[in-house]
Amino acid sequence: MGLLRSLAMLSLLTLIVWLPGFSAQSIKSAVALDALLQDYAYRAFIRPRTGIPYDGAVPSNLTGIKVAAMRLRSGSLRRKGVKMYKEFGIPEGVVVLSYVERLVLVYQNLGNWSSTYYQLPGYTYLAPVLGLLVYNASNLSATNLPMLDIRVSGDPLNITFPDVQSAPVGSIAKCVGFDLHGVPSFSNVTSGNVCVTTQQGHFSIVVESVAPSPAPVSPPNAGPAPSGLGKKKSSKKVWIIVGVCPGWIVDVGVFVMLGIVGTEVETEEEDPTDGEGCRGGGILTDDIDRGNESTSSNGYTNTTDP
Repeated sequence: MGLLRSLAMLSLLTLIVWLPGFSAQSIKSAVALDALLQDYAYRAFIRPRTGIPYDGAVPSNLTGIKVAAMRLRSGSLRRKGVKMYKEFGIPEGVVVLSYVERLVLVYQNLGNWSSTYYQLPGYTYLAPVLGLLVYNASNLSATNLPMLDIRVSGDPLNITFPDVQSAPVGSIAKCVGFDLHGVPSFSNVTSGNVCVTTQQGHFSIVVESVAPSPAPVSPPNAGPAPSGLGKKKSSKKVWIIVGVCPGWIVDVGVFVMLGIVGTEVETEEEDPTDGEGCRGGGILTDDIDRGNESTSSNGYTNTTDP
């Protein structure tokens, strides 16, 4: 029992430590952000009226993001559209593929969070990312709702960006639209900083980032080398030769000595008068002393000069 209790406490502590990290990571993706903003946009519906936009409030850790919600009848959206909902102009002819009686248009303005949730390498945002998503309005207390599929059968939706930074000289601003999977597509900006689209998603105006110009390359020095530099190189070569030569001399000396010793060993082995040969790779002292004075077969004594 004691072991089971310890394991249960360890599992509980691990869960407690893991949950805050999971909560912090849950709003790092754009999809999770959409679900969270849908929840806070729906909270703005206290006594909702059809066709009236209601601004929602986001949590303090997402300060700078704006949300709003507007409830509509799907038939009214198809027949009349919405003349202006924040920065979006919705023409007639927008059809909800999976039919619902009422729907909610959730508006997003990501403000200074635009590049955080919709990173676009190689481009700079000139305007905040604006979002328009369509949800079911049958239950205004529901959370984590799936988005409804729509089709634009008439004119495209217009998005008018009021505050757009000026593009750098020589750069061309472009509209960018992110679909529900976060895949970007580009189009031209029309007059008045207006972008058009035929689908729901997130939109902004961007410009290609200007890469910094490369640093100038200094030309190689073609002049003669200073006299001191040549002397240093010569000295270095001398030291290299001096350092290498002793090694060669030692190697040659060793080979020469081995050759001499080998020759003497062969001579001693061939001499029938010599009773002692080479032992341990060297010539013994007693053999050398006996070799200084030897007697020939005719009785004469040969004396070797010292």
